[in-house]
Amino acid sequence: MGDLLIRNIPDAMRQSLDERAERAGRSLSEEVTAILGDALQKPPQNNAAGTLSALDALREIMMPHSEEEAALFAEIMEEIEAKRKSDFGRPLEDFE
Repeated sequence: MGDLLIRNIPDAMRQSLDERAERAGRSLSEEVTAILGDALQKPPQNNAAGTLSALDALREIMMPHSEEEAALFAEIMEEIEAKRKSDFGRPLEDFE
């Protein structure tokens, strides 16, 4: 197992952790490990306002939700790529 060093813990937080560990009959290290383990088992929560982060919102919009959507998305992307490749070498418009 690895070690983890956490610096600059406020005194009040350290005291709360010590008290919590004592109540649970564990060492400080065991208590913090238990707290971290519990936190990692819970699903991530949205922002306080109940909204998704920008990355999560884009992921929700852009990621296909079914195999049918995934196939349609792949087809559209192939069409876009083909169109993009067909535009190479075209003459530039005269802007004068």
